[in-house]
Amino acid sequence: MSQKQTPPPSAAFADTKPHYNILDGLRGIAAITVVCFHLFEAFATSHLDQNINHGYLAVDFFFILSGFVVGYAYDDRWKTMKTWDFLKRRVIRLQPMVVLGAIIGGAVFYLQGCSVWDVSQVTIGALLMATLLNAFLLPSTPGMEVRGLGEMYPLNGPTWSLFFEYIGNILYALFIRRLSTKALTVLVVAAGCGLATFAIFGPYGDICAGFQLTGTEFTGGFLRLLFSFSAGLLLSRIFKPVHIKGAFWLCSLSIVVLLSVPRLGGADHFWMNGLYETLCFAVFFPLIVFLGASGKTTDKYTVRICKFLGDISYPLYMVHYPFIYWYYAWVKNNDLTFVESLPGAVALVIGSILLAYASLKLYDEPVRRFLTKRFLRKEGKAGMK
Repeated sequence: MSQKQTPPPSAAFADTKPHYNILDGLRGIAAITVVCFHLFEAFATSHLDQNINHGYLAVDFFFILSGFVVGYAYDDRWKTMKTWDFLKRRVIRLQPMVVLGAIIGGAVFYLQGCSVWDVSQVTIGALLMATLLNAFLLPSTPGMEVRGLGEMYPLNGPTWSLFFEYIGNILYALFIRRLSTKALTVLVVAAGCGLATFAIFGPYGDICAGFQLTGTEFTGGFLRLLFSFSAGLLLSRIFKPVHIKGAFWLCSLSIVVLLSVPRLGGADHFWMNGLYETLCFAVFFPLIVFLGASGKTTDKYTVRICKFLGDISYPLYMVHYPFIYWYYAWVKNNDLTFVESLPGAVALVIGSILLAYASLKLYDEPVRRFLTKRFLRKEGKAGMK
């Protein structure tokens, strides 16, 4: 059975085109790896000594997937679809989970106090304002956010990547979609050179940037979005599938390995780690998307696994991090080792997956159906990505 012949996952409504279900599954694998990466933040002093060290590169993989899927779904619709219609579709697809993530973050905020941040000093009014800003995807400025770490979205840190995802969608609708394939190639190469320079010669020796509004952080985040989203879009235009067996399992293993590689070069040779990350975002991730889109699911179990992983991928990404803050505070307040905290870590991963699925079925899908009926009624059965 070709993966393009299977029904779309419930995380996305029916569209005029079938879905790449292996890519949906790979998105879920990357999302679960992100949860595990964030767990180990509680035991690291910096990126130099963190386990599952390159988990933050999942964001770049998500951006490439987004560009590929958006290009596949929408590139041939612009003769009949208006820019505002496209943007409405993207807001309906993305925003409900942004709002839920903000509400969950605000609800558990006072349970997250530890020596690193004293949340007891934050007033209810300040918390309500932070929740409102997060829900509307408005970033907090440095020194003005409630946790004191400089995050754009201190109640649900990963929301920063949705901020850039929206920028990518706006740029696509207004500008990038109009580029010829040659011009798009030039943009991808230029953005890739800029991001590689940031990775190899930049201040961090990595591209773990974008979650703050400072100049360096914003530059890094924007370069990550601009290259990866554009590269995914370019890949969707030139894509010609090849025959490959076991694509889902091969690509899944590749993602886990690439995101788990230890920091390279230490504190003395930042360029080595930057070079590795350049290979990941410029070579390995596009190759994984290419192979995943080429592959076929040939048994019902793989189809079900991919569908489930695709269903929970975005909700999981958006609901897990408030509980990471909670886990972090628990570890720090009790001076726990990872082994001592392992039951809590397992419970967090499993609980986050269950919460993601419940959020999808009880909140995200019903809300998107309502918004689709209310705001996209004139578009008939075109549906959503």
